[in-house]
Amino acid sequence: MFVLTIDQRGSRTGKDRVPELLAALAHIPTRLAFERTVGDEIQGLLESPAAVVEAALCALRSGHWHVGIGIGEVNLPLPARSHEAAGGAFLAAREAVERAKKSGERVPLCVRVETGAEKEVEAETEAAAAEAVLVLIGDLVRKRSASEWRVVDALVASPAPRQIDVARDLGISPQAVSKAVLRAGWVEEQNGALAAQLLLSRCGQRQCQGLPLS
Repeated sequence: MFVLTIDQRGSRTGKDRVPELLAALAHIPTRLAFERTVGDEIQGLLESPAAVVEAALCALRSGHWHVGIGIGEVNLPLPARSHEAAGGAFLAAREAVERAKKSGERVPLCVRVETGAEKEVEAETEAAAAEAVLVLIGDLVRKRSASEWRVVDALVASPAPRQIDVARDLGISPQAVSKAVLRAGWVEEQNGALAAQLLLSRCGQRQCQGLPLS
């Protein structure tokens, strides 16, 4: 299982951004929904590596959040809400978000696995690799301009994205769309996201007991 603990950066001097992030994450499938835990912190329990990657990149997009990803087991039966849950994955996520807060100018994301006597070295290695990939594509995401996001969002929203169709819908030239896609690193983000999903999945298989989604 995967726990995401996401804490707002500079929350003491900035506005409360929790409601807008919760709205942005609302469509992502979870086992226990994202919710405010304490102060300007959000937490959710997920089972799909693809959902983990999507949620992490969504938070990194605005540049206002520290992202901690914890991988491990959770105590059963699950409660109704994330803030009532416990287990190794939650402890790992807490460690991860605290380490993300110390990242300086680096992308503020960290991945940690549950600690314990039976933890495998391979799981730590895969978690570190997943973190590296997410940091790289997270850097692409947080540096995109508004015009680049306009093109990328249009491509993502289309069920069968074609640059020529996006150009027509946005009222710009196909060449402008092509250049925006290249500058935005959209292809690299897609491929990197698949790599991160694979690494998280492998790590999760080593560390976790899977639960079927209801």
